[in-house]
Amino acid sequence: MGAAALPSRIPALVIGAGPAGLSAAAELKRAGIEAVVIDKADRVGSSWAGHYDRLHLHTSRRLSGLPGFRIPRHYGRWVARDDVLRYLAQYAAVHELDVRLGVTALFVERAGDHWRVAWSREDERGAIAADAVVIATGYNHSPKVSDWPGLDAYRGTVLHSSAYRNPRSLGARDVLVVGPGNSGAEIAADLAEAGVTVSLAVRTPPNIVRRAVLGIPSQALILSMAAFPLRVQDALAGGLQRVAVGDLRAYGIPKASRGIATQQARDDVTPTLDVGLLRALKAGRVTVVPAVSRFTPDAVVLSDGTELHPEAVVLATGFRRGLEPLVGDLGVLAPNGRPLVNADAQLPAHPGLFFLGYSNPLTGNLRQLGIDARRIAIAIARLPRRAGHP
Repeated sequence: MGAAALPSRIPALVIGAGPAGLSAAAELKRAGIEAVVIDKADRVGSSWAGHYDRLHLHTSRRLSGLPGFRIPRHYGRWVARDDVLRYLAQYAAVHELDVRLGVTALFVERAGDHWRVAWSREDERGAIAADAVVIATGYNHSPKVSDWPGLDAYRGTVLHSSAYRNPRSLGARDVLVVGPGNSGAEIAADLAEAGVTVSLAVRTPPNIVRRAVLGIPSQALILSMAAFPLRVQDALAGGLQRVAVGDLRAYGIPKASRGIATQQARDDVTPTLDVGLLRALKAGRVTVVPAVSRFTPDAVVLSDGTELHPEAVVLATGFRRGLEPLVGDLGVLAPNGRPLVNADAQLPAHPGLFFLGYSNPLTGNLRQLGIDARRIAIAIARLPRRAGHP
């Protein structure tokens, strides 16, 4: 890894040095295909470094390792953020991947019989020709913020969940967290455990599940149901949810309108894995409030007309894929910004262009990355070699 000269031609180029990109590069190497990974950051897995301090994997260590190198056992069952970063660095080193950091991919375009990726690195500019390009810049790439009326004029402290680190750095005694997804739920619990008064604004009731039931990771339970139709998955998971979580209406969270599997498949909303929120709700340390309607210079106005005056507002409102600058002109993105294809699927008009890590499955994103990376490597091995290589 470093600032060595970049190649002008390569069989495969991977954009993104997170878990997805590293998985793709490792599987390509295993298939005998030369690949280079580029990333604008100064370390592998840089998006993980930007997450809040409390973060642990919500999927178990045994089901979260990337292909060819398991997560070390001493990292524990639920791997901490810093240990994920250590693991990703180890992974790149163990597989001896050719990772070029500090290199920004500017755009991807078709150039005759190959792909051309324009790049920049400090004052350098250039382009790489490749038979295949794997885009793996991350599912949670760019913070998404709703366009609430009055937000720009609000004088209070507002930050996206991506900028939250810990209660001490936030330095507020009364906080409104907006959004009950995994980030919002965990940040709310983190603040509550530190003695902060927390309100949690909920628009769409979440499906909350335990991270483990009777010692069995929920991910493993979901995997055991994956072969069934959605309605059967909903029924089975719903039964476990009723036993393990119970009725939360008394705490301000009504039953979700869709089952766990259906909500994921149709609404792209993953269940909220409990890592402290339920305990905080039942102890009265987190209060659920209606959705945010608008902001005034001095208040946050909720959908029922209530005004709140928190010292800080944390917006756990999700992320965008952020792929428009790279491939926005190619017609490969859906209106919501997600690629039209994922894994080994290719659009007929764009052979050799792959996307990895954009499926966000219930069975675990890291686990799926390894499966999809292998499929991509097989597909690339079948492509004709053109970009100056035999």
